[in-house]
Amino acid sequence: MSVPETRPILLPLFFLSLIYTVHSIEELQILLNFKSQLSNPDTLQSWQPNLRHCNFTGITCNPTESVTEINLTNQKLSGPLPLESICTLQSLQKLAIGSNSLIGTLDHLPNCSQLVHLDLAFNHLTGPVPDLSSLSKLQVLNLSNNGFSGPFPSNSIKNSKNLISLLIGDNPFDVSPFPIEVLEFQKLSWLYLSNSSIRGEIPPSIGNLTDLVSLELAQNHITGRIPPEIAKLTKLWQLQLWRNRLTGPLPSGLRNLTGLRFFDVSVNLLDGDLTELKFLNKLVSLQIFDNRFSGEVPIEIGDFSDLVNFSLYSNNLSGILPQKLGSWSAFDFIDASGNFFTGPIPPDMCKQGKMKQLLMLDNMFSGEFPATYANCFSLTRLRVTNNLLSGRFPDGIWGLPLIDMIDLANNRFDGPVSSDIGKATNLMQINLANNRFSGALPPEITNVVDLVLIDIRFNEFSGEIPARIGELKSLNSLFFQGNKLSGAIPETLGLCNSLNEINLAGNYLVGQIPASLGSLPSLNSLNLSGNQLSGQIPSSLSSLKLSLLDLSDNRLSGSVPYSLSIEAYNDSFARNPDLCGQNFRYLRPCSSDSSKSKDIKTLISCFLAGTALLLVTFGGYLIIRRRRIDRDRPSKDSWDMRSFSVLSFTEQEVLNSIKQENLIGKGGSGNVYRVVLGNGKSLAVKHIWTSDSGSDVRKSSTAMLTRRASNLPEFNAEVAALSSIRHVNVVKLYCSITSEDSSLLVYEYLPNGSLWDRLHTCQKMELDWGTRYEIAVGSAKGLEYLHHGCERAVIHRDVKSSNILLDEFFKPRIADFGLAKIVQATGANDSTRVIAGTHGYIAPEYAYTYKVNEKSDVYSFGVVLMELVTGKRPIEPEFGENKDIVYWVSSRMTRWEDMIHLVDPRIPHSMKEDVVKVLRIAILCTARLPALRPSMRTVVQLLEDAEPCKYIAISGEDDKKGEDCLELSKAPGPI
Repeated sequence: MSVPETRPILLPLFFLSLIYTVHSIEELQILLNFKSQLSNPDTLQSWQPNLRHCNFTGITCNPTESVTEINLTNQKLSGPLPLESICTLQSLQKLAIGSNSLIGTLDHLPNCSQLVHLDLAFNHLTGPVPDLSSLSKLQVLNLSNNGFSGPFPSNSIKNSKNLISLLIGDNPFDVSPFPIEVLEFQKLSWLYLSNSSIRGEIPPSIGNLTDLVSLELAQNHITGRIPPEIAKLTKLWQLQLWRNRLTGPLPSGLRNLTGLRFFDVSVNLLDGDLTELKFLNKLVSLQIFDNRFSGEVPIEIGDFSDLVNFSLYSNNLSGILPQKLGSWSAFDFIDASGNFFTGPIPPDMCKQGKMKQLLMLDNMFSGEFPATYANCFSLTRLRVTNNLLSGRFPDGIWGLPLIDMIDLANNRFDGPVSSDIGKATNLMQINLANNRFSGALPPEITNVVDLVLIDIRFNEFSGEIPARIGELKSLNSLFFQGNKLSGAIPETLGLCNSLNEINLAGNYLVGQIPASLGSLPSLNSLNLSGNQLSGQIPSSLSSLKLSLLDLSDNRLSGSVPYSLSIEAYNDSFARNPDLCGQNFRYLRPCSSDSSKSKDIKTLISCFLAGTALLLVTFGGYLIIRRRRIDRDRPSKDSWDMRSFSVLSFTEQEVLNSIKQENLIGKGGSGNVYRVVLGNGKSLAVKHIWTSDSGSDVRKSSTAMLTRRASNLPEFNAEVAALSSIRHVNVVKLYCSITSEDSSLLVYEYLPNGSLWDRLHTCQKMELDWGTRYEIAVGSAKGLEYLHHGCERAVIHRDVKSSNILLDEFFKPRIADFGLAKIVQATGANDSTRVIAGTHGYIAPEYAYTYKVNEKSDVYSFGVVLMELVTGKRPIEPEFGENKDIVYWVSSRMTRWEDMIHLVDPRIPHSMKEDVVKVLRIAILCTARLPALRPSMRTVVQLLEDAEPCKYIAISGEDDKKGEDCLELSKAPGPI
């Protein structure tokens, strides 16, 4: 073959190859330019200039080596999103850069007209949605979980008539009324508009989207009824309308959605019956809790063969639950609490051996508890409190291997607790209160070493308290009152170092009070009344910080220890005939020479008073002069010292230490000093000026507080109320020292500073999750006591991490009550014309009301929980302008992967599942509407339920995390 014959063929091929080469180089350069604009370009390690660009991570090319797809989802990219250059890829049809940490605003998407798929979800993009009107070929648009704001982007997407999936939820749009323009995209199969601040009613034209497979409008402000036209969406597989303000009954015709698998209308105001649901036999998950539904549960639901998750708590439902419920499927969970159900509990919900939670609280179920659940080895939680159940509780249930809570309180159960309970190695809480259980507590209960709560109050238990009870090192609360227990209190009880409450009242206990109880570091409440205890009161009890001490109605003898002879324990020793004491009107004096001693004390007091008068007369000039010279130090004339516990220091020791070199902080209501006593003990003293002359404190941003404090009757009333607080998680107030122009509050000194210091400042340290969790629980218990444990509730009003102090063991104390208010006896909420609190922690209701109640503290505590979980401050630049941690966390709580990314990276990945449980509680606490926030009592329970999962050995293998660790549901049910 000759050369002239081949030239016409080779030449075009050469030029075509050259064109391809030039084109490839251009696209390579575009991709490298994209990489270079990222804040962390090293994450794209395979994107190298000496490699073929079609082999880059996330890149797909067509046969001509033109880039058609870029998929960099979840690649840990950060920095601004460089779209300007990437859109010059002329064949680009799919751009997916979701689940990263990209920031900034988007003005427009230039030259991206070929895009069919655009996914920028789960980033930190802000500002309005860019103009997308040029993307006429777009079929998939996912902008969810960002910070896009402004009006709903109806105009931006109006030309994208081919949209199949529109996912732009979890953005703070300003949408009112419902964006009806969306309903013009009649090819839509997936519409996600949850958590988008949508207001108004769902329009009837929703029925035009007949291709919809998934419709999600949850967590908005949608009102009105569910339109009957929704019954036209017969292809629906998922319908999510939860947490809105929907009213009325379920629409007639809902029965037509026979393919529906996931249906959630929880947390609304819906009413009527459930008749329409009986036809939806493909349901896997049915969530209708927290509404106003009434009537019976249709018996047909008992035959649903795919149903595994059923929540219907907090309604007005009645009648008998279908007895076949859960018997056909791998049933996982039921919560029927808070209704009016009667009759027996369905027996076969664990027939397939998969059920984890059975929650039937607050109903009128009757009959015996089904014995079939003794074989439910998957069960982790059983709660049937407040029903009419009776008979002997099945023995085998006590020993289920994975169960962590058995709650049978307020029923009519009888018989013993089986020795099988020793096999329940995961059991943490057992509540049998107010039943008819009898017999002795089995000694095997001490094998359950993770027990936190044992509540058997008001039953008919007899016999002795197990001698090995000291092996329960995690035990926090012990309620044995109102039984027939006998014998001595075991000395080993003093080894339960986590005990916070002990109540053994109303039994037949004998012998002495164990001195070992005085060594319990966290004990806050001790009630041994109504027994037959004898001997002396151990002096070791003096070291306890008790809010309640009751030893009345026993046979104690000797004298009450001097340190317990305080007003707070005024009725704690009554009806012990052989007991004596000095400061109690109902106890005889301990010494017959008391009157003579009183006369001597009177003479000494008169002499000292006369001496003091001379000193004041001749030294007044010097004192006044010193006050004028040293304004930093409080004056020493006309001081009134009020003690609230036995003191080991004098007024003068405190006054002499209020000087500049002892200053350790400047709080919201005054300077704080450290006072070191002669015995080496440290105190914290807050100095508050209460007049118009004195320290510059009055000129600070807390002038409001000092003006209020100058009203001495109000100030004294609050101090008197706060002084009665004695809780292990509330900072202890020893005394107040007041004069005309200033007041000193003397507290215990906490050496590890504040939680803020440990998380955010130069003093921050690596707090492991176990320590953070204990700080959260302890702080919650302190606030719970303020709200629920005081005679009149105390609202702190300035809950924040800098007001949570840590002792030498990192146990927390709620501190700084400078803004606290006492709830009036009428129960009315307090009001003020000045917003109290700290930016980033203030509840949103301050924007429209000056009313204050306990739910304001709950919101602030939720912010503290978010700090503990994320390690972030309440206000950070990365949250965006005018955004705080609540917005930042809430907008990223819809997908598990993003929740994990919120967790402080200093916390090991193996613990993050546990940490997210606490983050969910924080979300509940920071609900925008106060009524949706739980009480602090509920918060404590939720936190205790979220205790970090234990690690168990399985089949001799390496330790693994128990696969049945609970995950909190998205709504605050009685978990």
